[in-house]
Amino acid sequence: MTTKLKHYWPLIKSLQTGLLILTGLAGYVSARCPVYNLATIVGLVGSLFLAVSGSTILNMVWDHDIDAKMNRTKNRPLPMGLINPREAWFVGLGISILGLLWAASLDFLFAVVVFAGLFIDVVIYTMWLKRKTAWSIVWGGISGGMPILAGRALGMGHIDEVGILFMFGILFWIPTHILTFNIKYADDYAAADVPTFPSTYGVNQTRLIIAASSLFSAVSILASGILMDLTTGYLRLIVVLAIGLTGMAMGTIFNASERINFGLFKYASLFMMTSMFMVILGAR
Repeated sequence: MTTKLKHYWPLIKSLQTGLLILTGLAGYVSARCPVYNLATIVGLVGSLFLAVSGSTILNMVWDHDIDAKMNRTKNRPLPMGLINPREAWFVGLGISILGLLWAASLDFLFAVVVFAGLFIDVVIYTMWLKRKTAWSIVWGGISGGMPILAGRALGMGHIDEVGILFMFGILFWIPTHILTFNIKYADDYAAADVPTFPSTYGVNQTRLIIAASSLFSAVSILASGILMDLTTGYLRLIVVLAIGLTGMAMGTIFNASERINFGLFKYASLFMMTSMFMVILGAR
């Protein structure tokens, strides 16, 4: 049993899942509910963990054939045959359903938004578009923005402009995160015949898109903080982080190198994680 769990753990991409859960929690706390119910917070975190983990497992099952063709992913449990794809499919589906049921027990609108994120991620992004067009990442970005929108909706009781801006912040952050990866592992994606922006439009155009998306992500997060009346000190920290993100993105255009490119990839994750902590701390 321990060995089985050890093989399944990489399938949920724990760091990515954890970051998405953090955005959901930030969205909820940003609503400044008069009373934070511990059961609700546990339910939010738990349901998002199950839904996001389940969808990630489903994605990994669907993509295990192309993962086997890429040096970066060929040693994952599914391509190596350590887990049966059919078994993993049912595990992913079961976990996803449990997460949605838990979400529905908290709030119907919250569950609808969580379901939308799961459906867009698995069906539209992975199953339908990923192998057809580089623009599939737009849908991947939308699905990535659903946890923070869901958390905000749970706290507010409705969808508002702050929640939508938060979602756009994640949506525009996704290209910075993914496209830097596409450039670094261009040969892998070519071997798997997966269309990417670098292979479709060229590396230089991709760097421009990364810079633009970084700027839009920073502006969206800042606008969200201003509209929710985030504490000034924490808002200033986000401004500093946003300037750093935009500066590094511009650096990839004027001083392109693999080191700067991958540095931006790591900084983008740091920017989003730290910004979410600023929202959580500044909204209290």
